[in-house]
Amino acid sequence: MCENCGKTLDLCVCSDITELATRLHVLILQHPQEPDKDLGSARLAHLCLPNSTLKVGLSWPNLKKALGRESSPTRWAVLYLGAGKKSADRPGPNKDSSALTLVNKQGVPLPNQKELLAELEGIVILDGTWSQAKTLWWRNAWLLKLRRAILTPQKPSLYRELRKEPRKECLSTIESIAQSLSALGEDEKIEKGLTEVFKKLLDKQRQRLSARRNSNRSSAQTSTKPD
Repeated sequence: MCENCGKTLDLCVCSDITELATRLHVLILQHPQEPDKDLGSARLAHLCLPNSTLKVGLSWPNLKKALGRESSPTRWAVLYLGAGKKSADRPGPNKDSSALTLVNKQGVPLPNQKELLAELEGIVILDGTWSQAKTLWWRNAWLLKLRRAILTPQKPSLYRELRKEPRKECLSTIESIAQSLSALGEDEKIEKGLTEVFKKLLDKQRQRLSARRNSNRSSAQTSTKPD
């Protein structure tokens, strides 16, 4: 196992990681039982982003404890699990407007989107399976004090056949962070850099699976040959 990224050595992409400076801080809350050790991307995102915090656990009493410093909740957004209500104000893929929409508790887009997004200091991402992310949401009541942000993915996930998602628009944690930061005005090289690291991981996983299939095929052929 690589002590830096936590991946097995054949999946380690640490040599491809470069630090990407951002204005916004990214706080990643990871469920302690997040099961995907091979393709999980939260730690990779954290290693790429110096201005980020990765916390593993189920609950924290407030934003200060999770973040490690004082900060106003109103200047933070949490990537919300709901889809929100459809509205003419909500952007869709391939549109020039922001892919990130701030909504109220009813899922309705807030007015003055550009002004509110510009005021944000950081964004909170919940990492885990769909049910684990919901557990993190309900066990941390202070998240309700943050702005709720809904991401409309501008690109499909690179996971493709490697992982089945509960919804077709679902993204990996690192892809969600990358697209959210782009929507919030960060340099386009941030999304590109995060995406490239994730792509390298997926390429290595595909190579590993292909090697296993070839090995199993060779073993099966050998076992069926007559003595």
